[in-house]
Amino acid sequence: MDLENQKKVKEVTEKYGSENVLVILGGAEAEASGLAAETVSTGDPTFAGPLAGVQLGLKAYHIFELKDQIDPSAYEEHISMMEMVLDVEKIIAEVKAYRNE
Repeated sequence: MDLENQKKVKEVTEKYGSENVLVILGGAEAEASGLAAETVSTGDPTFAGPLAGVQLGLKAYHIFELKDQIDPSAYEEHISMMEMVLDVEKIIAEVKAYRNE
């Protein structure tokens, strides 16, 4: 997660409270998605950004996990193509691992 996004997530969480913030990820790689989930939950593990050492405790989901919650035509238009080329199960497992810690 880049530094600007870390800053935005931190600001939104401070404004609305961690119980009112949910992070939806869209990364194409399992490792990157897991790193982002870890960052918003337990802090930036690289200690390089605004969330270094900051445990927001936010829940993160990958957009693939929310397929049943999204209008089918919107999902088809914007997301379904990526399901065909990415390792969806691996991405979901990586994000879920950090959410379940």
